[in-house]
Amino acid sequence: MSAPPALQIREANAHLAAVHRRAAELEARLDAAERTVHAQAERLALHDQQLRAALDELGRAKDREIATLQEQLMTSEATVHSLQAAVHQRDKLIRQLQPRAELLQDICRRRPPLAGLLAALTEAERLGPVPASDLGHPPPGGPGPPLANSTGEEADRDPLQPAVFGTTV
Repeated sequence: MSAPPALQIREANAHLAAVHRRAAELEARLDAAERTVHAQAERLALHDQQLRAALDELGRAKDREIATLQEQLMTSEATVHSLQAAVHQRDKLIRQLQPRAELLQDICRRRPPLAGLLAALTEAERLGPVPASDLGHPPPGGPGPPLANSTGEEADRDPLQPAVFGTTV
């Protein structure tokens, strides 16, 4: 075998040098790509970790809010129960006071005539008894004998004894 000519060797060497350059260039690009992928993986892992932490915090916040709402619900239910008990007590009191209210309304309806009667009795007391000298014989067409309180003792009283007005309130 004969030795390859020098030109072929130089061309072969130039070709090998170009292949080595291309291989070195590709290795550099591969290293750069691997660093980029590694950096992206780290960023994605960090982002994933941050998202998990945020999700965990949201879960805890949700649990706290649920607990707060449950507490408010229990408080509201207790308030409703208390108010229902108060309404029941007031209804019971109203039922107890209703007959008294009706009695007071009846008294209020009868008050004006009663006030008139009391005023007349007060006027009669102010006038006082009829003097004994006027008890003789009443003039014709005049008033009859004095009126007596109807206590059932009219038969025992002297018919000429003056009536005494009084109030017993």
